[in-house]
Formats: sequence, C-alpha cells, structure tokens
Amino acid sequence: MYGTVARIRAKPGNGPALVTLMAEYDQLQIPGFVATYVYRLDDGADDYSIAVVFEDRGSYRRNAEDPAQDARYRRLCELLELDPKWHDGEIVHASAR
Repeated sequence: MYGTVARIRAKPGNGPALVTLMAEYDQLQIPGFVATYVYRLDDGADDYSIAVVFEDRGSYRRNAEDPAQDARYRRLCELLELDPKWHDGEIVHASAR
C-alpha cells in the first residue's frame, strides 16, 4: 500500500466544512483508493492530520495527476490557513481489527 499524510490547520470556523469535504470522497470511485482518515488533534480545535491510503504507488500517482483531484485539492486549500505539506510513502505496516 502507498499513501500520504499531512498536518493541517483549518481557518477558524472551517472545521465542520473540512469534515464535510473529506466525507464527499466516500462517494467517489477513485481507482486504487482505500481509505482516508481525518484526525482532529487534541492540541488545537482547528488542527488536523489527514492520512490517505491507496492500493499502490501507481494508483496514488494517477490520482495525484488527475485534474479532478487538483480541483478537489483547491477546494480543500480554501478551508485552510496554509497549503498542506504532504509526506508521501510506502505503508510498511498496517493493523486493523
């Protein structure tokens, strides 16, 4: 599996809109997409971490290069104080119940 993580800060009052936007991804049929996790962090009401999981690096890259994904990304950035810094990488361990 392959994915990316970022720590982000929503503009004040934009937390609910951020969660709604992330939930819209549930309806999309993105090839290779596995999951998105959004954490609201304890150290600030507007601070979040996002983790996105794909089946493999190729499907992640194809999505990243898709103009539709760029449009979704721009909608996300409108809700944030700063653009996210994404950290891409291979998922070398995952556990779930």
